[in-house]
Amino acid sequence: MAGLVPLVLLASPSLAAEAVPSVSLGPGGATRPVPHLLWTIPFALLLLAIAVLPLVPRAHHWWEWNRSKLLLGLTLGGVVLAHYGLRGYGFHGQPPGAATVLAVLAHSLVRDYVPFMVLLSSLYVISGGLQLKGHLHASPAVNTGLLGLGAAMASVIGTTGASMVLIRPLLQTNRDREHVRHTVVFFIFLVSNIGGCLLPTGDPPLFLGYLNGVPFHWTTTLWTPWLFSIAVLLVVYYVWDRRAYRRETWTNLLDDARHHSPLRIHGTINLAWLLGAIAAVALIVPGRLLPGTDLVARDFYREAVLIALTALSLATTPRGLRRETEFSHAALLEVACLFLGIFLTMQVPIEILQARGEALGLSTPSHFFWATGALSSFLDNAPTYLVFFETAKALPLADGSAPLALIDGVIRQDLLAAVSLGAVFMGANTYIGNAPNLMVKLIAEQRRVTMPSFFGYMLYSGGVLIPLFVLVSVVFFP
Repeated sequence: MAGLVPLVLLASPSLAAEAVPSVSLGPGGATRPVPHLLWTIPFALLLLAIAVLPLVPRAHHWWEWNRSKLLLGLTLGGVVLAHYGLRGYGFHGQPPGAATVLAVLAHSLVRDYVPFMVLLSSLYVISGGLQLKGHLHASPAVNTGLLGLGAAMASVIGTTGASMVLIRPLLQTNRDREHVRHTVVFFIFLVSNIGGCLLPTGDPPLFLGYLNGVPFHWTTTLWTPWLFSIAVLLVVYYVWDRRAYRRETWTNLLDDARHHSPLRIHGTINLAWLLGAIAAVALIVPGRLLPGTDLVARDFYREAVLIALTALSLATTPRGLRRETEFSHAALLEVACLFLGIFLTMQVPIEILQARGEALGLSTPSHFFWATGALSSFLDNAPTYLVFFETAKALPLADGSAPLALIDGVIRQDLLAAVSLGAVFMGANTYIGNAPNLMVKLIAEQRRVTMPSFFGYMLYSGGVLIPLFVLVSVVFFP
């Protein structure tokens, strides 16, 4: 499944029949070359490695090292850069050769990768300075409330931030209960994925959309499918947990009552830095006036503010708090290594989709919702979002569809909503669909919660999430 985008491209007769380089009509009838489909193979190989190598016993330990991920990403990225350097036509108006390679690096790394990683790092580090301590009564109502709180927080401080802030208090609250597995699974559904679709700060795919011209506030228009999905899942969880609660022994319930203590938040200064980060993303847009001034925001003004806020968080968080929360940069470094290769290798499929996205046969919001979601289930949802974002941009506006103006072109809002929800929601279908999923699983196992296997987890998601997504498709994308 991880290589499905390139395989779909290759399987499409109207795409595969093209020679090297193929030519399509650009604006005003101008011709523009299109890379050969074989150059999507590095992207496919990297996605296959992300999905498959963690599951192969002989390769698992090698893949655990970040240097292995970085080596593979740079190798495959180097192949793509060699293609751009040697081909006889340029990139985004640049002449062939070294100028095209530099343009690819500027586009993929400077324009996209650096802002992406700066935002992700700032939210991750600042939220890591928040700590919730306490032991609430582990009743179905309390657990449901914690999951609802996490789903609401996910859009503000990100799915990774909300997951790291709340998973340990949730496990602490349920430490005296025997039946906890389903609670962690629903936590992954709600907090690590579906909750994060209301702001670009919520989930990496939406921030990539923001970097590509989607207005900051546009994602708030997704509130109805967001609320619908969260409400359905919370009801299902509450009923499930009530049944599980009845199976608990009296000893467990008495221990839970004896260990009760109020929930308190520590490191509250980081709430100010989080609000500052959200304001920076919303208000500092390169090329536009800074709010209340006559100054035009330059490139990386926003990133400079985010880095400053991160430094303030590190300086002002009480000593020892991050150590108590077992804060680590390991997950962030892993994401940085993986995405370096992804942002380089994905340039070819994006270039093809920009020119020939119509040939994939995707035309309705439902098509885009399920196509984006199917890929987001088995590989990281951020590159998946960007691929189908570009495909949707290539489609003409349909009669009656509401266009959304971007920095570069326009896109149908119904297709953008389908791509956004498919990427964010269906990242919950497997452990590898979104980075926080595995992080939560590992933390739960450290607390002696027996989590389902890879395919065991898919039984949960297949039984709970797939029916929900069918409802979302029918209700919101008829």
